[in-house]
Amino acid sequence: MASMAQSPALLAGNLASKPTASDLLGSLCNGICDVPLKALGRSRLGAKRRDFSIVAKVKKGKKHEYPWPEDPDLNVKGGVLSHLSPFKPLKEKPKPVTLDFEKPLMDLQKKIVDVQKMANETGLDFSDQIISLENKYHQALKDLYTHLTPIQRVNIARHPNRPTFLDHIFNITETFVELHGDRAGYDDPAIVTGLGTINGRSYMFMGHQKGRNTKENIQRNFGMPTPHGYRKALRMMYYADHHGFPIVTFIDTPGAYADLKSEELGQGEAIAFNLRTMFGLKVPIVSIVIGEGGSGGALAIGCANKLLMLENAVFYVASPEACAAILWKTAKASPKAAEKLKITATELIKLQICDGAIPEPLGGGHTDPHWTSQQIKTAIIESMDELVKMDTETLLKHRAQKFRKMGTLEVGGFQEGIPVDPIRKVNMKKKEDPIVPISMTSESELRDEVEKLKHQVLEASKSSGTAARPQRGLKEMMEKLEIEIDYEYDEAVKALGMEDKFLTLREEAAKGRNLPALDEKIEQLKGELAKNLPFAPNYNSLISKIEMLKELSKSGTNKDELKIEINKRFGEFMNRPDVKLKVETLKAEIANLGLGASDLDSNLEIKEKVMQLNGELESEFKTVLKSLGLQVVPRNQDAALEKINAFNEEVHMIIDDVVNSSDLKERIELLKAEMEILGNSPDEDSKAKILSLVAEMKQTIEDAITFPELKEKHERLTAEILESSNGSLNQEEEEDSQIKVNQDTNHRTFV
Repeated sequence: MASMAQSPALLAGNLASKPTASDLLGSLCNGICDVPLKALGRSRLGAKRRDFSIVAKVKKGKKHEYPWPEDPDLNVKGGVLSHLSPFKPLKEKPKPVTLDFEKPLMDLQKKIVDVQKMANETGLDFSDQIISLENKYHQALKDLYTHLTPIQRVNIARHPNRPTFLDHIFNITETFVELHGDRAGYDDPAIVTGLGTINGRSYMFMGHQKGRNTKENIQRNFGMPTPHGYRKALRMMYYADHHGFPIVTFIDTPGAYADLKSEELGQGEAIAFNLRTMFGLKVPIVSIVIGEGGSGGALAIGCANKLLMLENAVFYVASPEACAAILWKTAKASPKAAEKLKITATELIKLQICDGAIPEPLGGGHTDPHWTSQQIKTAIIESMDELVKMDTETLLKHRAQKFRKMGTLEVGGFQEGIPVDPIRKVNMKKKEDPIVPISMTSESELRDEVEKLKHQVLEASKSSGTAARPQRGLKEMMEKLEIEIDYEYDEAVKALGMEDKFLTLREEAAKGRNLPALDEKIEQLKGELAKNLPFAPNYNSLISKIEMLKELSKSGTNKDELKIEINKRFGEFMNRPDVKLKVETLKAEIANLGLGASDLDSNLEIKEKVMQLNGELESEFKTVLKSLGLQVVPRNQDAALEKINAFNEEVHMIIDDVVNSSDLKERIELLKAEMEILGNSPDEDSKAKILSLVAEMKQTIEDAITFPELKEKHERLTAEILESSNGSLNQEEEEDSQIKVNQDTNHRTFV
């Protein structure tokens, strides 16, 4: 011990200043013989153990300023809050993402950028043009986002740049401390929980957290929680219930993570336990759907007194793609599924599942995250002010009653207690009704009804003019004939084995992608149907009903009503978003060039664009008029039409003579016999034989109507019409009249 007594003088240097293991024991004893233990760290313990020493390094931890730093970095967006969470502002600004239905707006946006660039390069003042273009862009944006379809809202809810749970939290809270762990060995990053304050009131916040880029999404598991995440949320619910903190949950998940490990750890049990627990919590609960709320994964933190949704959020039991794959065997039917599922905020408010919609800026919440967050903050404060006034018993009843009344007659749902039909009970899946009811009226009965109506119309027009025509009976009969014709077309398509092709084309048309290629496919399918339609077993019945409808249309036309209908259709046509966008884009281009109405002729490029747009719109509107059974002809052409009709009558007489000739009659009878023998499924050789017979019959009729005298008469009639209309009947109309004659020839041949 004598050697130890000398150690203070020997070790009083810098060895004593370094922290050693003995420092940690300093509180136990002041030393041996009044020598501090700190001084004995490397002292000699005798001659036998001269080389023995005790050395320890204590790692200095990062200094943590708790709970708030006194001098936060003011240059960091988010201020104080950014120091207390690993959720930091992104170093790089997210890349803009354009959704498919937003692409038409990009043309206007590009023009605005081009004009601004031109102004910067030339130094000229284009402020008026820029303001005009911006106004048109905002109007087009407003028109688009006020008429969104359900599938478009789904795409907005899944937008990569949409604000996440923590984005909103840091925008609406004054203070926020994140709480981690489920106290069972894991901290699921897909669910974030923490305490925060809004206007001095403390809340327990919890929500699904998606990533803002690929790296974060992988870290957060794309917002799909495991059982650990739901158990972490459950722990925080108990904590909030114990301390009296109101709970606010944010829902944004495609669903709970459905892998093997999650199922082994009890995914279903964790969700079910949360559902049961939330109905017994004695504090107010408000849930907000900020993106997509998928199935039980969303409901596990969504059993609240009030459920609010952002305007473009969706809440569903199954995604539209999954629903379409189950019901229609293809995910391509997702637009139809999204519409049928009623998953938008508007539809869920009608069903009283959602208690209110929170507005978003035009373009979605990602265009102005801060404004969106402030709307959420306002909604939270208003809802909580209402709920905190309730006592505990009222609050629990309010929450239970909200879910108990879902699906009842009170909200347009089902009714319990009605006995189920025993036959239906065997297979509860309801059979789909046919799109068109089966025709119960025979062709002869339809013909008698049409003739009777025509006679009534004729008598009424003779006695008291057009006003006394039986318009109601005409309209009903025409609607009946249209249903019959639609049914005949459906049956013909099924008999020809073309049903799958039409369904595929309808799905492509619903998406609205690649319109030029789609138009080409439609024309090809129309051509294929026109070619094969004569082989359909119900072809004669179809043609007969079409003729009946045409006869009724001619006999029952009221000019005043027709004008009103045409004007109505024209207004609807010009107000279509795509038509308005085309017209406004061209107007903006003309305005940018500073051209007046008198200057258009001098600018060939603009003149060509105007003529091209005029032609496109005219062609599209002709299609609209054709759907009304109308044909567009030039004005002041009554005399010309009379001559054309007289010429057509002459052609018809020639065709009748040819058809009634013995040679052609034999071929027609042969054709009928072949078709009766072959039935509904002719083979390739038989089809070729039938087509050969049809071609021979066509050729016989064409030879009859193309003899020199008739051809000369046709040319003379064409010249007279051109001269009387000062060239208004152009080559295209002349071709249309010739096509009409040829089509009429073919039609009469097959009938």
